[in-house]
Amino acid sequence: MNHKDLAIALLVVTVWGANFTVIRLGLDGIPPLLLASIRFLLAAFPAVFFIRRPAAGLGHVVAYGLTVGVGQFGCLFHAIAIGMPAGVASVALQSQVFFTFLFAAILLREQVRPRQVAGLVLSLAGLYLVGNLSGRTAAVSPAALLLTLAAAAFWGISNIVVRKAATAATACGRRLDMLSLVVWSALIPPVPLFLLSLVFESPATIASTLADLDGKSLFAVAYLAFGATLFGYGAWSSLLSRYPANRVAPLSLLVPVTGLIAARVVLAEHLTVTQWSGCLLVVAGLVVASFGIPLRKRLFPSTSG
Repeated sequence: MNHKDLAIALLVVTVWGANFTVIRLGLDGIPPLLLASIRFLLAAFPAVFFIRRPAAGLGHVVAYGLTVGVGQFGCLFHAIAIGMPAGVASVALQSQVFFTFLFAAILLREQVRPRQVAGLVLSLAGLYLVGNLSGRTAAVSPAALLLTLAAAAFWGISNIVVRKAATAATACGRRLDMLSLVVWSALIPPVPLFLLSLVFESPATIASTLADLDGKSLFAVAYLAFGATLFGYGAWSSLLSRYPANRVAPLSLLVPVTGLIAARVVLAEHLTVTQWSGCLLVVAGLVVASFGIPLRKRLFPSTSG
């Protein structure tokens, strides 16, 4: 990867990591379900007029839009709204890796590898420490943590939808472009999210919110729709089209790192030493699950030749 593309990749993971902090800022002026609805509305329009439809069936587009838009981000925005720290959310959401392994094993009959189990154990221990469920004042509420894990589970399901859509496209001699899938599937979430907002956040709240949007709220909406969604997925898809996935994908492990840094700098979020240790364990679990630890080769190198 040349220096320019590496800089673009690092910018993307920084934008995605700071995304959690921007969500927290946006929620100061817009209720969570309404914020999610507006985010996807702006991600879809006017981009759908300029980006070709994805090489995916309508069922895959709808399923992706519902799992990501309504499931993942609906749960995530509400979790942050009720107290999940933005930095911690950026770490806990990465448990989607393990939900993807689980759903792939159940739905696609993929084999679960020992390194994935080992990584899961490490990350579960980390999430326990992050939650700090001992009852101290710095504890993350169980509801917020569970909602974040639900968001990760929906993300895991959406990854299975992408795999099935990509397989179907390949069978037809076509290639699935993730940016086009993201943009066109963004047409799906705004309506159900807005209806849920009407029910749980009330028409009066929606009306007053839209009438009193301030600069911070507008910035958050623009960042989430155009920065994190269109720029992020557009640049990432471009990198994946030009480099092997195993050279690009590992950089996404920096998202929780940049997420924690952004939350610390912008929001002055303070974590206990125990919670920092938990974050490190979660990231370590992701690394082990994704790449393994070649202990056999390191401890018992081959003596042949």
